[in-house]
Amino acid sequence: LMLAMAVIISMLRGVNVGGHNKIKMDALRELCASLKLRDPQTYVQSGNVVFRSDDRDLVPLGRRIEQAIERKFGFRPAVILRTAAELRDVIARNPFASRPGIEPGKLLVTFLASEPGAEARTKLLAIKADPEELHIDGRELYTYFPNGMGRPKLSWPLVERTLAIPGTGRNWNTVVKLLEMAESL
Repeated sequence: LMLAMAVIISMLRGVNVGGHNKIKMDALRELCASLKLRDPQTYVQSGNVVFRSDDRDLVPLGRRIEQAIERKFGFRPAVILRTAAELRDVIARNPFASRPGIEPGKLLVTFLASEPGAEARTKLLAIKADPEELHIDGRELYTYFPNGMGRPKLSWPLVERTLAIPGTGRNWNTVVKLLEMAESL
């Protein structure tokens, strides 16, 4: 009995931001295909790829993609992977879902490489974020920016130092779109 291939969403951290760490999306799709990842599809320029793979073990797969990017493009971004089922769960766990008036473009999900320990979580929740709101749940940090993401009060470098785990943020519209792409693959 052949196991169905898993659909996996790959998110690169910090590519194509402010002219740094440039990767063209067609080159990223080619790179994925060269790693035997099937039907790679990219979404927007921030380095999102949805593909199918026989790989069930995401940690070495992520490392393999990072190494391949480093060989081909000369820098090594963190690669954060989630299965389609995990992404569906991220959407289901949205702590803002029942609140009226939440604008999807102002809701950011930061996907972390691993789950922060209890101490890091406690420190994170002690950060004065107002008017922004932080919720951490497993390997995801949900942040709402009521005044938009342009000039938040919240110090994002402080959040990253506190967690000490690489992560990459996607706004809610992108998260929903990536799941749609994964489900249609």
